[in-house]
This record gives sequence, structure tokens and C-alpha cells, in this order.
Amino acid sequence: MRDAPRPTPTRDLDTPEEIYEMVRRFYADVAQDDLLGPMFNDVAKVDWSEHLPKLTAFWCRALLGITGYVGNPFQTHARVHDKRAFTPAHFERWLSLFCDTIELGWVGTNALRALELAENVARVHSRQLMGETVSLGPKGGSSCSPAVCS
Repeated sequence: MRDAPRPTPTRDLDTPEEIYEMVRRFYADVAQDDLLGPMFNDVAKVDWSEHLPKLTAFWCRALLGITGYVGNPFQTHARVHDKRAFTPAHFERWLSLFCDTIELGWVGTNALRALELAENVARVHSRQLMGETVSLGPKGGSSCSPAVCS
């Protein structure tokens, strides 16, 4: 459940503070999700106080070119997959929640780039971990609305 109703987005993901807020909102939803929550909380045993700054650094590097992220997202996901296998539904739900988070909070060039990167991450990780690429939307198109660019 989301914190509270949010106003129509007017800001882009153009500062570390905006990116931190996006990461915080998104992973609050992930942690509480019936499908994803158990993977993060029970299998991966994520320490959210440690993980959120790392995820923020990842997105700051990807969207703003800020150095500081250290890690290998694929290796981390492979270790979880070895404990309990991911399914296409996991990747589809992750991407759906990500799209919802962006569309409810941000608009602009970096918001669109974040959606594109998230789709790419879901596509590549699903292929590498499961041997199949998840279906991301109608006929393989974007699973997110283009309204985020308005």
C-alpha cells in the first residue's frame, strides 16, 4: 500500500535526493509485495538500511553519472536464484511495480531512462538466470506508459 495519494508528477529524477525518494518508494512496495517480499526478505535476507543506499548509488550512477556504486547486481541475483529460483512472474512484478513508482512520482528524460534501464535489467537478468526473456509488454514492447515523458 502506498504512503498517501501523491500529486501529479512535475519533477524528473535529476538529483540524488529525487533518486533516493524513488528507490525508497519502490522498495517499500517491493518489500511488502506478496510475490517479491519473500524473495527479498526471507531468501535474500536484505538489510534495507544497507541496501537502499547501494541501490540509490546504482541509480545515481546510471542516471546522473555520479560515481560511487560498487557491486555486481547479476552476481547478487544469481546467489538468490540458487537458493530459490526466480520465475518470469518475479521479473514481471518487479518491472510493474517499478513502472508504477516512476509514473506516480516522476516525469521527464531521466524518468524515461530509468524505465528503459529497468526493462533492460529485467530482460537481461531473466535471460541469464532462467534461460528465457520475460515478456515485458504487448508484443515485446514497453510495459510502461509513455505518459512519463509528458
